[in-house]
Amino acid sequence: MYVHLINWKWKHITEKPGINHYKGKAIEYDAILPEEVRKDSPLIYPPILKDLKEHKKQFDFKFHAHFNHMASSQAANVNLFLPILLSPKVNEILRKQKPDFKRLATDKLYKGFRIEFWDGNSSQEKGLLGDHNSSTGTDSDMAIAYYNHEEELCLWLIEHKLTEAEFTTCGGAKSKGRKTHHSCDMSFKDILKNKDTCYYHSANHYQYWNLTEKHQKFFANANEGHVCLFKKGMNQLWRNQLLALELEDSGEYKDVFFSVVHHPDNDDLDESLKEYKELIADNRKFSVFTSKELVESSQKNGDRVLYEWVDWYKNLYNI
Repeated sequence: MYVHLINWKWKHITEKPGINHYKGKAIEYDAILPEEVRKDSPLIYPPILKDLKEHKKQFDFKFHAHFNHMASSQAANVNLFLPILLSPKVNEILRKQKPDFKRLATDKLYKGFRIEFWDGNSSQEKGLLGDHNSSTGTDSDMAIAYYNHEEELCLWLIEHKLTEAEFTTCGGAKSKGRKTHHSCDMSFKDILKNKDTCYYHSANHYQYWNLTEKHQKFFANANEGHVCLFKKGMNQLWRNQLLALELEDSGEYKDVFFSVVHHPDNDDLDESLKEYKELIADNRKFSVFTSKELVESSQKNGDRVLYEWVDWYKNLYNI
């Protein structure tokens, strides 16, 4: 995939490598865009660029450190969803993926969606999970507000993955600030009994375990085990799911769903996804689909404008 993306860059943007600064050294990488071309956002599908900039003005969000990397999952997320969400055909396309979807709630968020969404309530300074600051926090790559067939307002949170081999793992488990009482070698049940054994809880004061206790029934198949269930790849899934559950409890949305969308050829995520589905007893509030499914639905239900985007997207991401 990296070779394909670099070849695309050489053909459509530039053959000049970009620079990554690591441990005081400037290292050239073919997969990174050079500084002089970044201002034109050549990695973003041109017709959506205006809305991307306007969205950032209205609902500011952080561009990832590697947004100008050809394999940027954040850029790929924008390129996948914005052409659909801004299309007159959006309802037909998304309904194929989500049957309860009647129509996009264009009167909510930014034209019905938000990028890097983390909290619907600006009064929550640290967010509903208590983990937000200027550099970190649980975000949903894409949030889509919609009305279901009963005209009830719902929210769909989506995590997008391109070439990643795993979901974000637990930072607390490897923190240099850990003390002797912090232990990841405890079961789900035992951590709930003594939450201070988790570094995230006792040192960072994140609300993860308090909310997990509140929504314990959702994690229906949590067993004794020998280590924390959320130390590895399921960590990011767990945190995003907690965000969805808390947003639903806030009362603004009738239902809040959480999904993962990934490149069709990326099967490295399968193990974590399988374990997570088993943990939550395949609860309907969580689902997985591929970018190819969404693109093919757009191809079947789209118009000339969308057909042009489909060709561009499939060519760039090798679908």
